[in-house]
Amino acid sequence: MKHSSARLAGLGVTIFAEMAERATRTAAVNLGQGFPDEDGPEVVLEAARRAITAGHNQYPPGRGIPALREAIARHQRRFHGIELDPDREVMVSTGATEAIASAILGLVDPGDDVLVLEPYYDSYRAVIQMAGGRHRRVTLRAPDFRLPVDELRAAITERTTTIMLNTPHNPTGTVLTRDELQAIADVAIEHDLVVISDEVYEHLTFGVPHVPIATLPGMAERTVTISSAGKTFSLTGWKVGWATGPADLLDSVFGAKQFLSYTSGAPFQHAVAEALDLPDDFYRELTTGLWRRRDLLCDGLARVGLEVFVPEGTYFAATDITGWGHTDGLEFCRALPEAAGVVAIPHQVFHDDRPDGSNPGRTLVRWAFCKRPEVLEEALLRLERARPPR
Repeated sequence: MKHSSARLAGLGVTIFAEMAERATRTAAVNLGQGFPDEDGPEVVLEAARRAITAGHNQYPPGRGIPALREAIARHQRRFHGIELDPDREVMVSTGATEAIASAILGLVDPGDDVLVLEPYYDSYRAVIQMAGGRHRRVTLRAPDFRLPVDELRAAITERTTTIMLNTPHNPTGTVLTRDELQAIADVAIEHDLVVISDEVYEHLTFGVPHVPIATLPGMAERTVTISSAGKTFSLTGWKVGWATGPADLLDSVFGAKQFLSYTSGAPFQHAVAEALDLPDDFYRELTTGLWRRRDLLCDGLARVGLEVFVPEGTYFAATDITGWGHTDGLEFCRALPEAAGVVAIPHQVFHDDRPDGSNPGRTLVRWAFCKRPEVLEEALLRLERARPPR
């Protein structure tokens, strides 16, 4: 048999699929996967119903319906001062994950090196591997998870073509500062690199600003920015994302995207076009509500004896589990659903194992706080009951 799967060997089943199955089997409170347990704004749901009734149910254009591309351009101007041509510099995708895949497959050639901030969302490494590239890590380390600029510079090789950026950062909750982003921009400009910037949590920051790297001098022409409606509007199942950037880079991204889903979500695209124009009060209330839930979860995790690294953004908080007598996050998370009735995600799956067998995330665990307060309280109550004796 001539078939070979060597390039994709080792990808296996994602940790999210594994832990979702454990949550279902044990009736555990699922603080693992990052999806809200409440629907998004009723006005947006009603817009989707209207679109279905109006007959917007067939294939939309591959780059997205004009109304949504125009709304994305307005959003980027309104919040970030970025001017875009909606016909040439905006592309709609089946969620941010497809936009990421399309960008990597469209811009990374076999043999290219791609810098990623470790810990990293698991799809980055998988798609870089599919493209025939090689990821090179720059590690954000506990307790502060800040960018090590010297390591960033040292990670550049003669084969480096791309930086895969993520801010606000999953799973650490770090929001990169303007100075950190400037350091990345300096490297990108010096070495003529493309930046793919995953900014899906752009509206989910707590007291610190999100700065798109495309707004820094010299970066607009070399940056593909990715975001989505799922996180902002609590509509993760709709899978409506987008990529924006210079037309020449977007053409390459679309060249890959057209052979993935090509298009999807016709009525949802119409609804998201309306959602992006919601008033500022919506965005403020979104942040305020999630901020309260972050504090509820982080305070509770500290009370049950875990060291908590309070996030600046995203849906997620990290803890160190050594206070519970554990040294392996994967083992801890696999046992937790039956031991406590709660699901979390181990950080070590977002890190590379080192040649000596070590892993910087081995004792860290990620918890999602994008749940109703009563769900978070129930999870904390279960953890308190399962807490090892002091």
